[in-house]
Amino acid sequence: FFQVHTFLLNALHSFYMEEQCLKASVNTCGDCIKSGSGCAWCKDLNFTKAGEQEAARCNTAAMLRDKGCSSNGIINPKNDFIKTKDKPLAPGANPVQIQPQEVQLNLRPGLPQTFQLHFKRAIGYPVDLYYLMDLSYSMKDDLENVKQLGNNLLTELTRITGNARIGFGSFVDKTLLPYTDTNEAKLQRPCSDKSEPCQPAFGFQHVLSLTKDGTKFRDMVAKQHISGNLDPPEGSLDAIMQVAVCVKDIGWGNSTRLLVLATDDGFHMAGDGKLAAILEPNKETCELVKNKYSKSNLWDYPSVGQIARKLEEQNIQPIFAVTKKMETELSKLIPKSAVGVLSEDSSNVVKIIVDAYNNLTSEVILAHEALPDFISVKYTSDCKGGESPSERGKCDNVNIGKEVIFNVTVTVDRCITSQSFLIGPLGFSEKMRVNIRTRCECECDDSNQPHPHCGGNGKVVCGSCSCDPGFLGQRCECKLGQKDEASLKAQCRKDNGTECEGKGDCLCGRCQCYSTDSGGNFYGEFCECDDEHCEKANNTQCAGDLCHGKCKCGKCECDQGYEGPACDCVKSDKDCMTDEGVCHERGKCECNVCKCERGYSGAKCKTCSSCQRPCKESCVECLAFGTGPFEKNCSKACNHLKQETVERLLKYDCRVRDKEGCWMLFTMTEQRGFDKYYVKVLQARECPEGPNIAAIVGGSLAAVALIGLLILLIIKGVLYASDLREWKRFEKDRKHEKTSGTNPLFQNATTTIQNPTFSGDS
Repeated sequence: FFQVHTFLLNALHSFYMEEQCLKASVNTCGDCIKSGSGCAWCKDLNFTKAGEQEAARCNTAAMLRDKGCSSNGIINPKNDFIKTKDKPLAPGANPVQIQPQEVQLNLRPGLPQTFQLHFKRAIGYPVDLYYLMDLSYSMKDDLENVKQLGNNLLTELTRITGNARIGFGSFVDKTLLPYTDTNEAKLQRPCSDKSEPCQPAFGFQHVLSLTKDGTKFRDMVAKQHISGNLDPPEGSLDAIMQVAVCVKDIGWGNSTRLLVLATDDGFHMAGDGKLAAILEPNKETCELVKNKYSKSNLWDYPSVGQIARKLEEQNIQPIFAVTKKMETELSKLIPKSAVGVLSEDSSNVVKIIVDAYNNLTSEVILAHEALPDFISVKYTSDCKGGESPSERGKCDNVNIGKEVIFNVTVTVDRCITSQSFLIGPLGFSEKMRVNIRTRCECECDDSNQPHPHCGGNGKVVCGSCSCDPGFLGQRCECKLGQKDEASLKAQCRKDNGTECEGKGDCLCGRCQCYSTDSGGNFYGEFCECDDEHCEKANNTQCAGDLCHGKCKCGKCECDQGYEGPACDCVKSDKDCMTDEGVCHERGKCECNVCKCERGYSGAKCKTCSSCQRPCKESCVECLAFGTGPFEKNCSKACNHLKQETVERLLKYDCRVRDKEGCWMLFTMTEQRGFDKYYVKVLQARECPEGPNIAAIVGGSLAAVALIGLLILLIIKGVLYASDLREWKRFEKDRKHEKTSGTNPLFQNATTTIQNPTFSGDS
């Protein structure tokens, strides 16, 4: 039933995909195949009509058959599923649990392919169990019991699987504050009881690699002693990371890998290292030196996400054996993990491990490697609850010898060269390899010689012509000559737009238009017209079946007596009529309703809230007073105004200055139509009076005389002030002469006598 159900689902999906072909820009068969998984190509030579675009060859297979394409002419690549021959088992190799081991998929982009993966739990499949124990001081009693369980645990696992190995490791925490007391004496002996054996503080140490020797396990564990630290959380994540990545040191084989973590406390996580100034994140690499974790005090703790990823990569299934108070949440975060509650002294650890092993191995979770976004993988199964596709396949209660079947559906969204990835059940090292290639090219087996269908100027490629250099066209009929291809194609572009408006082919510089979807044709110089896209009324074009008009190049041409964008109205102007004509001659009457123009509104275009009277109207001066710019052709230039001159005007709308500088006062009353007014002009203009020449001349002379008189008075005043100053000084000197008896102006006479005979040289 499950296989029939799967077959029907695949068939329905293929049918649905085949019925869709959302073709985009398609010129060749390859373009068609890549444009959608439901697209097919017709390679029949005469499938396309003259002038029809090659994209018409691309459609669903059903549509191509309906249009006359022969069955042999339809190219519709499908997916290929190739099961690679399984490799024979080598002597001593583990039994095979997965079939097939390798497949090859040749996929069409967007078309899913489903195949089956069979999983059957084999008898005697080996088990590797690594026991990782917390050796902090609180686990003292537990260590004593673990020292005795080696043979018991190995015997029990061997009984179940027939092939088991066991190993041992231990951990405490980083040897830094605040995790551990860093006093030298405390580092060497961190235990509080000085009478019992105690080993120095450490992070993680690998004690025993995986072995079948239970006695060796017991002896090595017997040599272990308890240690100690300060804070309750332990460094268990550090230890788990090293156990997962140190594959060679631990000795992990091709087996079911189990990691038992025994602890009675919580764990430090990523970021806690900052408390000890550790800032470098965990690098997920093996760092064991002499079986001890060498980067314990240098790297931060790993995150739970890092732990989960590494355990999954290495197919390790963790079993958390913890005390009742510390029942961990880790198993909810890590797939394929189990939790068991330890007794106070860990005496039930063997039962916990056996029960967890049975639960883990009976749960089969199918998963794949990380993949790029363009590849998706979905799973269904024949198990209960596995009918719905999901990111992972899951089956519960799969006992040894039981076979389960998973349906794996792979989809590739785009063309790729090749891609490989692994699919397998978590916790098992056995995987199936999936190799993917895509089918993105057409295989038409055409001749490489010139073909008569292409006029001998090209060869046929999947039904269409591939022209030789210097030729183009649907049948290579156009020779380029002196013009290159770009120049010819430019002639087919309107206003540098799309070639032939995207509705035709440019052949030798002229557009050959396509057919429309309804069987009509595009037409016009640039294929810009068709008769199928006009205005509609009541969802019918140009009044449709009522035959009131015809669609011509995107516009309705109405029959006589009809009008409107869709010819849906009887021509009438009854409701548009006024005493001043249809719509006051300010609009058109369409479908018996006024369509106003130039800002006019109202049922009959009577008002215009945004219009203003044109007061700066030169025609008023011309009509009323015979002056102004239009005085020579007044009757012709101003026939839109009717003017009347009046002696009295109670109020006026406009006050405008004319050519002579006078103010004209007038009113303007709007008439029907646009820019038509009835103007009443006041006969008397407000003109400024001329200048008084006599007053101007008289005033000027008076001003000159006044200015001259003022200047004379100023000069006279200056001279008078100077004379007054000299007179006062004279009067002062005269008074001084009367008191001293001498005239200050008088000077005594002087006498000079000279002997003519006297010579100064003797």
